[in-house]
Amino acid sequence: MSVPCVRVAREDGERARQDLAAAELIDDTHGIEHADGWLYIPVVDPVAVPDEFEVVDHDAPVRETQTMPAELVDFDVSYERIGDAAIVDEDDDERARALADAIVESALPVHTVLNRASKVKGDLRVRDWEVLAGDGNATETVHREYGCEFAVDLAEVYFSPRLATERHRVARQVQEGERAFDMFAGVGPFVIPFAERGAETVGVDLNGTAIEYLRENARRNGVADRVTAIEGDVRDVVSGSSRAQRSDGVREVAGEYEGWADRIVMNLPHSADEFLDTAVALAGDEAVLHYYDIQHEEDPYGPGERAIRAAAEPAYDVTVETRHTVRSYAPHELNVVLDVRLTR
Repeated sequence: MSVPCVRVAREDGERARQDLAAAELIDDTHGIEHADGWLYIPVVDPVAVPDEFEVVDHDAPVRETQTMPAELVDFDVSYERIGDAAIVDEDDDERARALADAIVESALPVHTVLNRASKVKGDLRVRDWEVLAGDGNATETVHREYGCEFAVDLAEVYFSPRLATERHRVARQVQEGERAFDMFAGVGPFVIPFAERGAETVGVDLNGTAIEYLRENARRNGVADRVTAIEGDVRDVVSGSSRAQRSDGVREVAGEYEGWADRIVMNLPHSADEFLDTAVALAGDEAVLHYYDIQHEEDPYGPGERAIRAAAEPAYDVTVETRHTVRSYAPHELNVVLDVRLTR
C-alpha cells in the first residue's frame, strides 16, 4: 500500500533522515527504502514536512516486527507524542481506556498516556488532563526536537509539538550574533534553537513555571549564557515598569530592550495584535517580526498585515517577506504567520 514518503537523493538521505527524526515525523510502521536511485523515507504527517523536501506516495515495506496501537483496537486511532507521553482526545471513557492500553502495549516508546480534559484556557494557556497511564509525575516529560531537548510539564505550561516544523523554519533564518526576543516564550522552543545558532536571546512569559522550565532548558542545551528568561507581562518588561532576573541569576532592570531586537517572535495567535505597539518598541533600526495569527480562510493574512502597518508606520517601512499557512486550526480557519521586515 502506498504511503506518504519524503523522496531524496541517496547522498542527502542521512541528513534528511536526521531532520525528519528530530521532528518526530518518521513513520516507524514502514521501512525506509532505496529504489530507482532515490531514498524513500515514510512520514506520519506529510503536511508538517518542511517545504525543502519532496513528498510522494510510495509503496514502502511494512515493518513486521513492530506492533502499533492501530493493530490492537478495532477503531481508527489518533494520538500525538510529546517525549515519552502520548496525547489522545477521546470523549468516550471506554474507548479512551482501550486506546491507552493499546498505546502502552505497542512498540511505541511511551510510558504515559494523557487524555485532553479541557480546552486551553486562561492567560497562562494551560489545560486539564486525565491520566490514563503513567505515574504521579505523568504530565512531565522531555521532548526532543531538531536536536534540542525541552523539559515540560503539560499540566503547568503550554506546549505544542505540532509547531516543530514551523519553529525549525524560523530558527534556520537566525544568524550568529543576532539579538532575538520571544514575547511569549513558554519553555523556550524558539528561544533555545535561536541561542544554539549563536543569537543572544530573551524570552518573556506570564507563566512563572514556564520561565523556570525555560531556564532549565537553557542549561540542558548548553546555552544558558545566551538566554535571558523573564517572568512577566512583556508590555511591562519593555516599558520598564518591572524588574527581572536573568537565567544566570543576575538582576537587571527591565525596559532596556526598547530598540534592542533584530528578530521578534509573536506566537500568541488569538491576540498578538494587542501587543504590536510593544513589538514595534522592541524593534531596532531593522528587525524581522514573526507574527502568528488565526483568521478565516477567505482573508487569512490581511488582518495581521493591516494591524502591523497601523502599529509600525510611518516610523518604519514595512515589508512582508513571507505569508505562510502553518496549519488548519478549525473549519474555515487557518493558523498563519507573517514574516515582516521593519526598517526604520
